[in-house]
Amino acid sequence: MAHINCTQVQEFIFMGLANQKEWKMPLFVIFLTIYLFTVVGNLGLILVIKTDAKLNTPMYFFLSNLAFVDFCYASVITPKMLGNFLYKQNVISFNACAAQLGCFLTFMVSECLLLASMAYDRYVAICNPLLYMVVMSPGICIQLVAVPYSYSFLMALFHTILTFRLSYCHSNVINHFYCDDMPLLRLTSSDTHSKQLWIFACAGITFISSVLIVFVSYMFIILAILRMRSAEGRRKAFSTCGSHMLAVTIFYGTLIFMYLQPSSNHSLDTDKTASVFYTVIIPMLNPLIYSLRNKDVKDALKKVTINRNQASGFLKFKK
Repeated sequence: MAHINCTQVQEFIFMGLANQKEWKMPLFVIFLTIYLFTVVGNLGLILVIKTDAKLNTPMYFFLSNLAFVDFCYASVITPKMLGNFLYKQNVISFNACAAQLGCFLTFMVSECLLLASMAYDRYVAICNPLLYMVVMSPGICIQLVAVPYSYSFLMALFHTILTFRLSYCHSNVINHFYCDDMPLLRLTSSDTHSKQLWIFACAGITFISSVLIVFVSYMFIILAILRMRSAEGRRKAFSTCGSHMLAVTIFYGTLIFMYLQPSSNHSLDTDKTASVFYTVIIPMLNPLIYSLRNKDVKDALKKVTINRNQASGFLKFKK
């Protein structure tokens, strides 16, 4: 790594999503609404899963962890982005930028690997239903969550250290709305060849391994479903996998567009649009996908709402 004698910048300035002043307030309202839906949706989903005994199963254990990651994922990016719509200069300190990049990478990789763990869970549930609770024991479930968290933290730490050991001497204006590797590498005066190779290698290994797990799991799932004699059984099996497959397609599809393409093809303006989708929109969509398509979650949500209304009515009656 080449080191150049220079004065390291102490802060970065985001170009953000909108340069036109008249767009800032409408975008602030839109993204604030999306973020509120994200917070309520994901924390509400966790609450429903924790309070309903019927949902104390491995599938919902993974789903509650996915909701937690989505909540953290959005909270790393969106509040700062909302603040940037209100301030004249969108400034972030050098250390805060490093922290944001590290947290963003941690939760992004965690989500990628958690979706793979959920695919394995669905494989066991459909292909080995009689052994499901034995194979997916509490210890195994914890391992299938702990490994993604641990791996993603270590990989994020490694990449964050590599990125912020580079020299940033000249421009400090990031053509983005948060701290990400590609926009930061455009600013450094150091040689970025090895860093770009590490990005491509780590992203490729993580993505390919998780997609392979999902693909193999669903190959066995489809074969098992096709062997089912009951049309109702096939419909129910497809229904339990539909939400997960939709979430996988949206998330992995965006990652392919963002990271697994040569750096020469990267347009930062196009990447900003894609980044909005997977840092802001997807964390809001996941609880909707899993709630609206899942009868158990809808029933549990109705039960929580009814109990809350009854408790509210009882308190009013006492008054």
